[in-house]
Amino acid sequence: MKKFRKVLDGLTTSSPASAGGSPSCGSAAGTPTAAPTPRELDVHETLMSEHFHICKTVRHGFPYQPTCLTFDPVQKILAIGTRSGGVRILGGPGVDCYSQHESGAAVLQLQFLINEGALVTACADDTLHLWNLRQRRPAILHSLKFNRERITFCHLPFQSKWLYVGTERGNTHIVNVESFILSGYVIMWNKAIELSTKTHPGPVVHLSDSPKDEGKLLIGFESGTIVMWDLRAKRTDFRIYYDEAIHSVSWHHEGRQFMCSHSDGSLSMWNLRNTAKPFQVTFPHGKSQRDGRKESCKPILKVEYKTCRNSEPFVIFSGGLSYDKAGRRPTLTIMHGKAITVLEMDHPIVEFIVLCETPYLNEVQEPYAVVVLLEKDFIVVDLTQSNFPIFENAYPMDIHESPVTCTAYFANCPPDIIPVLYSIGAKHKKTGYSHKEWPVSGGTWTVGSQTYPEIIITGHADGSIKFWDATAITLQMLYKLKTSKVFEKPKGAETGRSAELVEEDPYAVQMVSWCPQSRIFCVVGISAHVILYRFSKHDANTTITSLEVRLQCEMEEVISPSDTENTVCLTDPGGHSPQPQPPSPRSNMPDSARDSIPCLRVKDRMIRMPPGYQAELVVQLLWVDGEPPQQITSLDLNSAYGLLALGNCNGLAVVDYLQKTVILCMSTVELYGAADPFQRLTRSPRKNRQSTSDFCMRGLSNFYSDSKKRIRTSYQSLTELSDNQVSLDLERSKSPTSVPYPSSIHNDPRATAEPVSNLRASHYSPVFYLLDNDHVNGHCTSPTSQPCVPGRPRVPGGPEGPRLSRRGPGRPPFRKAQSAACMEVSLPVSSLTEGYASRRAMLQQLHGVTMYSHDEHHTTTYSWTERESRENSFSRSRSSSVSSIDRDTKEAVTTLLFAESYGRKSDALPTPCLWVGTSLGLMLLVPMSIPTDEQERMEEPITVAPTSTVLMLKGSVLRFSFLDCAGCLIQSPYEVWRDGNAPEDPERPRRRKLVNFSPCSSQDAIGDGHLAVVCSERQAKVFLMPSQACLYVHNITESSFVLRADVVAVSNSVCLACFCANGHVMILSLPSLRPLLDVHYLPLTDMRIARTFCFTNGGQALYLSSPTEIQRITYSQEMCDNLQEMLGELFTPTETPEAQNRGFLKGFFGGNAQTFDREELFGEAAAGKASRSLAQHIPGQASVEGMRVAAGGAVGELARARIALDERGQRLGELEERTALMMASAETFSKHAHELMLKCKDKKWYQF
Repeated sequence: MKKFRKVLDGLTTSSPASAGGSPSCGSAAGTPTAAPTPRELDVHETLMSEHFHICKTVRHGFPYQPTCLTFDPVQKILAIGTRSGGVRILGGPGVDCYSQHESGAAVLQLQFLINEGALVTACADDTLHLWNLRQRRPAILHSLKFNRERITFCHLPFQSKWLYVGTERGNTHIVNVESFILSGYVIMWNKAIELSTKTHPGPVVHLSDSPKDEGKLLIGFESGTIVMWDLRAKRTDFRIYYDEAIHSVSWHHEGRQFMCSHSDGSLSMWNLRNTAKPFQVTFPHGKSQRDGRKESCKPILKVEYKTCRNSEPFVIFSGGLSYDKAGRRPTLTIMHGKAITVLEMDHPIVEFIVLCETPYLNEVQEPYAVVVLLEKDFIVVDLTQSNFPIFENAYPMDIHESPVTCTAYFANCPPDIIPVLYSIGAKHKKTGYSHKEWPVSGGTWTVGSQTYPEIIITGHADGSIKFWDATAITLQMLYKLKTSKVFEKPKGAETGRSAELVEEDPYAVQMVSWCPQSRIFCVVGISAHVILYRFSKHDANTTITSLEVRLQCEMEEVISPSDTENTVCLTDPGGHSPQPQPPSPRSNMPDSARDSIPCLRVKDRMIRMPPGYQAELVVQLLWVDGEPPQQITSLDLNSAYGLLALGNCNGLAVVDYLQKTVILCMSTVELYGAADPFQRLTRSPRKNRQSTSDFCMRGLSNFYSDSKKRIRTSYQSLTELSDNQVSLDLERSKSPTSVPYPSSIHNDPRATAEPVSNLRASHYSPVFYLLDNDHVNGHCTSPTSQPCVPGRPRVPGGPEGPRLSRRGPGRPPFRKAQSAACMEVSLPVSSLTEGYASRRAMLQQLHGVTMYSHDEHHTTTYSWTERESRENSFSRSRSSSVSSIDRDTKEAVTTLLFAESYGRKSDALPTPCLWVGTSLGLMLLVPMSIPTDEQERMEEPITVAPTSTVLMLKGSVLRFSFLDCAGCLIQSPYEVWRDGNAPEDPERPRRRKLVNFSPCSSQDAIGDGHLAVVCSERQAKVFLMPSQACLYVHNITESSFVLRADVVAVSNSVCLACFCANGHVMILSLPSLRPLLDVHYLPLTDMRIARTFCFTNGGQALYLSSPTEIQRITYSQEMCDNLQEMLGELFTPTETPEAQNRGFLKGFFGGNAQTFDREELFGEAAAGKASRSLAQHIPGQASVEGMRVAAGGAVGELARARIALDERGQRLGELEERTALMMASAETFSKHAHELMLKCKDKKWYQF
């Protein structure tokens, strides 16, 4: 029977298109299939595979989990290292570069080769790397891997090529940064301390050369031991033993004293003339107690001691606060003379650096700023003013001010929109910043030739919206909008109730929709609300209109799909399919306290709104019988029609925002009418309803939680089963989409012959819970897996414990699922025992709603093979439990689009239509009749008439788009922006100005219709309208599914761009759907990428690479070729400032700074070679590529010979020039000598 069904399925999928225009959808993945077309389309496709190449362009935002910081005082550039192995280099405007260590090891320390265009990084895997910064994209030249010792501290003296490396064992090694070879000169810990010392001094925590004598190296050990090592004599000058551990050391510029910071919150000052004890010990924040002792303080992690010419020296340190007050903020203390200023920080301090006027340590430092790197922020303090103001940050470091929950990317926007948004946003900027220029100003950057207005919109967990100017690979904040101001804050008695319902983020933004031409903006919130904004340059006093929509219906369960899966589905009236029944109120259910009320309360009073985006309308979904409204999954607005459409797993609602009315509110089943392609059975009524106290809204802004707090929820409620009781272990062993029936239904073919009427579908609440058998973090999920032990708790002592104890008999173990937020979730893709077992589990995490797709309805029973599970753990489960019977969820509306189209096959001209896509892969067309006259439009109602037109694809529908008969993209009609609050001109009354794009340019071609491009999770199809004939089909993927799809304009043409869950980025031509690019670019490791990935025109895309950073990429070959000129130069040739002349008397009495030749001490001739087993030299990619080019056979030999000849000719030319100069000098000397001889020739001795 199974074989016979498979044969029938094969015949069905390979059959040609029917007369109704249905396509053939059975082509193999990656192969487009063309059906017979009603007429020949003359579409000349210009895009080829050569037009596409994917690469990263720039990364914006705050470096995630920073670890270290360094600054080049000559080049004026700054570098930040991160825990994931990233290095961010920042300079002036446009100079922003991100590089990544391949190992991914944390960066422990950074050291610039000052004014040399190079950077040394020390990583947690005990490897040193040398980066070349003399190119726009830095590359590693050399690497040195330590095998037997762990690196703890590095120091590179100014204008030196020898790097001091301290290790955990207490030894100090020396590395030549030019060749990255270890020197044989080693300072062993047992030689640095006294022989009588019985304990190990600990790891090296500090290395620095004396400002007075470069031949003396100060070594600080963690235990409190300090050693001055004479590099020439290879012995110690003095040793200091202190009781408290040392964290940092800072020299006075004269080299006669230094300051140490300790773990007890003290600062000690030491003089080289007397090292027996410190001449000063202070506790800056320690108060004297009654017994005379200082109170205990926190460690001072770092101290900087900087001198000034005309004032007292600066002592700047972090930490050192007393333990008396719990919960005190981290502080940076600035001591200038007797004045002590404590700067409180919002986040812990990672590192700080004092910026000085000179790079020479033996000169007066003259500090002018402090760069402070916090865990989640980056600030620069101005030291030249007494109140120490901060500089206005030149980089977009506040993207993560509230967690990012959604993104939108708009390229080639109207040119006037950016200046308008900037002018409005500039009025609300903070004040009190320093008036001096931003001190990190290194590098150069010029605007490239290919620039066009680009805007990025980010939605956040606190309900705020940020507009960013992203033109020319830069990022600058334009305007900020707070949606929470639309709603009332809970007061008095409501506070306790609100605390139960709302944890943190009831205003979190789920999605946005923006029309740049009309400047109308829509925001979808997590509390099932939509806010519509209009833009105005004038302030206004207005009242916000609120519409409440009761979008909750108890329709029938899906039982089986139509027999012809790949045809246009029109139900035969004479068939045996039961007709859908209208929703009926639930019986046997007591009314709950929360019914027909929204989650939030809109302000009902007159509100003054400042210039910018002003709220006009709020649409809220209501609670129904104690159940919260489902989250909104799709949204579209059209300014020309004045309509707004929204959908969720319950149905569809269309709102007329001009008349402020709801014109349509139906379930998806009601939209089908007689064209429903599925057989459905009525749900069994639920016996008991959950109380409202079980419902809660979980916040999204627990932003930096650890890996144990990965899963978060939005709307949640417990679900109940029907009368069918099953055991706990049976529920755990089934897939997440199965209903509680014995496994024999899935495994025994004879069980499928049982009458469908005997099966009662269970009702699961349509909120996003995952069953315990969902495959998140490696628990059993497939029916082929071994069932779990009955009664065994999910996670002993875990957070699910209390909820498990409240389950009744027969209730399945539910797991909270993460909402559509920006939390990092680990999703391994290596094996079936890790990651998500099914697409449904992932989509519950991604969209925050229970959804399923049409291709899960196959009645053929076969198991997921081991090979498939290894290839992709994100693939949809094909186990036997996912059968046509196992439908336990609702059909969600996944995408919406207003457009001028043909609602029926008989239509001769296009009319306004709403295209509706569902999670079952079905497309519905809803024609509308909209009055054209402006006055009638405001008074007459809009007629909406759902038709029987139903088209079908595999997988949930993701995107609609339309092309004309020539293959050009058809833009949706829009209304030209007009300021509704501007003063009225009686001579020129304001009228709505609409811009409409007809499907074809010529009147003769209008009757030929247009092309509709539809993309789902598995397929892409191109339909010819109005005949609804499928012209092209392409099965995008079989082993994975598409997360994001967009029709974009690239190189004066259009294409379909897709991002799949397996990390592939795919580009398809239009309308033929030819594959142009398929690259495994981005392994999908967390839900943040899936939630925020989006394409835009011009071959660009972006996603949130970390909770604090936006990564922009390009898939256009043209932009990749021009990327070098678009990026900034990190290195600019700059003269190194000359050292100051100390003067004869100062040098004679104070002692000149002594210099010595390090090459004589550390070179191979004097120190010998280091042990090969100690460290391993690894050539970098840049040096390897150079070696390959140079050693490329005869061509390489010729190139070397040519270079050698050029160099020899250049040297000969220089020699000739020097010879000519010497000859001229000799002639001049001879001439002067001859003149002197003639002058003195006849003089007597007494005449001199």
